[in-house]
Amino acid sequence: MQLHIILAALTCVLGISLGQLLFKKAALSMPTAPDWIDWAFNGWLVTALILYAVTTVGWVWVLRNAPLSLAYPFMGLAFIIVPLLARWWLGEAVTVHTLAGGALILAGVALAAKSA
Repeated sequence: MQLHIILAALTCVLGISLGQLLFKKAALSMPTAPDWIDWAFNGWLVTALILYAVTTVGWVWVLRNAPLSLAYPFMGLAFIIVPLLARWWLGEAVTVHTLAGGALILAGVALAAKSA
């Protein structure tokens, strides 16, 4: 894959990962029994949805320019990025098991991509 396609794929993975954190912030900011207005005007949720929309368009561009078997393994990085960002931004615990599981997923996806 060309460098600009790799950078675009990495940008998409980072966007998806940030979107997950924004969805979590949206969930944490909701009242116990949210009304439709709580959903519609939740800034975290709106931002996450916009980021997901933009990232999806970017991902479609990546897939137009690279085989899925080469592009998709980049999404495995989210299994490492999300917990690390959740630790940094949300103060969530990251265990050795979480990181080891993410590494195993990355290894499996990379192995599958090599065989494609």
